[in-house]
This record gives sequence, structure tokens and C-alpha cells, in this order.
Amino acid sequence: MELLELSALELGRRIRAGEISAVEAVQASLSRIKEVEKDVHAYVTVDEEGALTRAREVQKQIADGTLNGPLAGVPAAVKDNICTAGLLTTCGSKILGNFVPAYSAQAVESLERAGVIVLGKTNMDEFAMGSTTETSAWGVTRNPHNLAHVPGGSSGGSCAAVAAKECFFALGSDTGGSIRQPSSFCGVTGLKPTYGTVSRYGLVAYGSSLDQIGPIAKNVGDCAAILEILAGRDEKDSTSVARADGRFTEALTDDVRGLRVGIPGDYLGEGLDGEVRAAVLKAADVLKEKGASVEEFDLSLTEYAIPAYYTIASAEASSNLSRFDGVKYGYRTKEFDGLHQMYKRSRSEGFGPEVKRRIMLGSFVLSSGYYDAYYLKALRTKALIRQAFDRAFEKYDVILGPVAPTTAPKLGESLSDPLKMYLGDIYTISANLAGIPGISVPCGTDSKGLPIGVQLLGDCFKEKNILRAAYSYERGRADTASDPAKKAVE
Repeated sequence: MELLELSALELGRRIRAGEISAVEAVQASLSRIKEVEKDVHAYVTVDEEGALTRAREVQKQIADGTLNGPLAGVPAAVKDNICTAGLLTTCGSKILGNFVPAYSAQAVESLERAGVIVLGKTNMDEFAMGSTTETSAWGVTRNPHNLAHVPGGSSGGSCAAVAAKECFFALGSDTGGSIRQPSSFCGVTGLKPTYGTVSRYGLVAYGSSLDQIGPIAKNVGDCAAILEILAGRDEKDSTSVARADGRFTEALTDDVRGLRVGIPGDYLGEGLDGEVRAAVLKAADVLKEKGASVEEFDLSLTEYAIPAYYTIASAEASSNLSRFDGVKYGYRTKEFDGLHQMYKRSRSEGFGPEVKRRIMLGSFVLSSGYYDAYYLKALRTKALIRQAFDRAFEKYDVILGPVAPTTAPKLGESLSDPLKMYLGDIYTISANLAGIPGISVPCGTDSKGLPIGVQLLGDCFKEKNILRAAYSYERGRADTASDPAKKAVE
């Protein structure tokens, strides 16, 4: 089997067995990056020298027994809004075009302690604001399955890198579906953990109450193994939680007998592409044939998720992005007269149109006279959505549905209509508002050959339920032999 087609776990096993070295794995990934980056543009920064140096160090530690974890020696990529010490971290924005952090995010440190080798930083929508990876200051990323289409966003670079075999797994961040939606579009597997499971220390904040780091990989098993490394309490993040049930790979059993699966009827109605609907229902049938009980139900409040999400996320973004003012770090305008004009010009020149749109929206809903009418009402709606999920999980272990209404649109189609782009998040944002975990798993392709993903949602801290269902589905789907990751650009 070709080295680049191995899963992260299989590569790790072969490295420990001495069949492959960490250096060979990194060299293979770097060669692949050089081969396809001109077409895909998944990366903003590739740290070739650093990765090779790190690979040699890791290989020595594997040889002397210091490192023996399942992912030791495996090359990975990191989304460009997750800080990496000494390595450019731009958030896809001109305003951070020269920012090199002095520290690494807790998630990156956890991976490095496990022997993972960081290849570089992946492209993204500017400050994670977008659904197509077209708002990056460094240019668009293309879908490896069809270069005329978007990879999704905002973690489109990470998902495209995994799909194009430019790394063995990647880290992304999910504020309103930014791991799950591009995973669906790129035919890979992406997991958003329960809010608080993975430390947000070192993740450049967009919406602090919604953001969560998670893994993007070739299959469910890899995601479970990566999450085991990432999960845990971090004193530097007061929202992080100690997990006593952190052995997520224990859920990888091909047995869903007795699992209760609910499908929201709200998710299957108007606006959902027919081919996506058919693929999702076919995935439900696979679980049903394996012994799970499957039925439709009314989740309710679905139509209120988008306005609540964009009100809350924009308000938090308005506050979080106020720190980028050209004073201490980042971009500063060259010509200005006085401090106020320096602030104004630095932010006007440094931020892109989508970021400015959300900052203005956030500032508006937080302003005097509108705070109660918009922001507080959105927070109340968020609480009602959480209650709706609580009621659903009293009856079901897993909620199954589509990830996005359609497959990946063509480049340029979404940017012309921001509201249409926002509506594309209809099936993913509720999980962030409720803080629950979700996973996207490939479940087929449409008539144009573009991947379709099925989404599985679980109750808070019940990742094992969705991993169990996702793994069982993955084992049972008809196209298991032709892994979508293998269909990436050659």
C-alpha cells in the first residue's frame, strides 16, 4: 500500500514496528505538498526544515522507547488560527501577516508530547469567518475532488490537506460547523468535541463561547485516537473540563444493537438537495440494518438557530477582534496622523470584507438600545435550543442528519450572496449553540462526484455514542473499499 494512503494509526503502528521511519513519512508528505500545492493551496506555511529536524528527534525517541504512543512519528497539519511557537500564525488575515507566536496552543503541545510532527499551517477563512475558505488574505483553497469547487470552511485548508494526502491528519476549529462542513465537502472525517473537552488556550478567538478545536482525519478511528491526546483539563483555560472517560478508542466497536437514533424531520425538508437527502437516509438504513432503532422526530427551533448564532458569534467577534489595532503586534498602516487614525487605517486595511461585516454587526447588537432587543434575545434562544436537544437526548442516543444542504459549491458562488452562505450552516450551528459533540463521516458522492457527509450528534460528553455509531456505519457502508481520501487529486 502506498505510504500516503495509510491512516494515521496504521502509519504510527508501522513506524513503531520499524517498517517506516518518521523521517520517511515526513519526506513523503513534503513531496506530496510540493506536487499538489500549486493546485490545492491547502497550506499558508510549510515548515520543511523544522519538520525534518523534529522527525529525526522523534525517530530517536521512538527507537530508545521514550515515545511509544499510537501517533508517534505521524506528520500532521495545524489550522492557521492555532498558535505554534516560532511558526507564523496569520488566521488567514493581513492584519496578522507577520505574527509569530512565542508559545504554542495547548492542543499543539499535547500533540508534540505524543510525538506528532507538525508540517505547517493550513489556510482558512479570515479569522474563521466564512464557509468556503475564500475569504483568506492568502488566496482560495480548492477542493481536491474538483478544483473548480470550494473545500468548505473555515477549516477548508485542513480538510483539503487531509483529502489531498498532504498530511495524515490535521487540527481544525469549529465555531458553527467549521470542522464538520468542510469535512463533508472534502470527503474526510471531522469531529467537533463537546465544548470544553479540548483546551482553547492558544486558539485565536472568534466566538469564545462557541469555538472548539477538533481533529480532521481519514477515518473515525484516527479521530478517536487524536481526541484521546487532545482532551483534558488545562489550567490556562477555565472552560476546559477534566474527562474521566477519555479512552475514546474504546467506543470503536462494530455494534450498534439497541442504539437509539433520531432523525430531525426539520432537517429533511425544504432546501435540502435530493441527492444529499438520499445519501443521508441510506446511511441511516445501514445503522438500522445493524440493529439500531431509527425514527424521525421534531427537533423544533431549527429556524431560529441561524439568527441566534450570527448575533452571538458576531457580538463575541466584535469584542475579541478589538485587540488587533496595530499597536503591539500585527499589521500597522504606514501613513497616519495621530493614534486614532492609526487605529482606523490599520483595521480598515488589515481586515477583509467578511470580518468587517461581522465586526459591524456585532458592535450593532451590543450597542445601547439594541443589546436587549438582539443580543439578550439571542442568548435566550440559545438556551431554548439547548433545552430542545436535552429533550431529544432523553429519547435518543444519537441524532443523525445532513451536514450541509448541498455538496461543495463552485468557487465564487457563495461570496456573491453572504446570506445564502450563512444559511448553509443551518444543520451545524445548533451543535455549537448547545455545546454538544458532532462528527461528519463520508456517506457517498453526488452525480458530479462531489462528496456527501452524514452528521451524527450526541449529548454533552457523550462522544463515545457518536464514535460508536460513526465507526459502525463506516464499517458497514457499501463503499468502504474505496476510501474517499484515495480519490483526492492525483
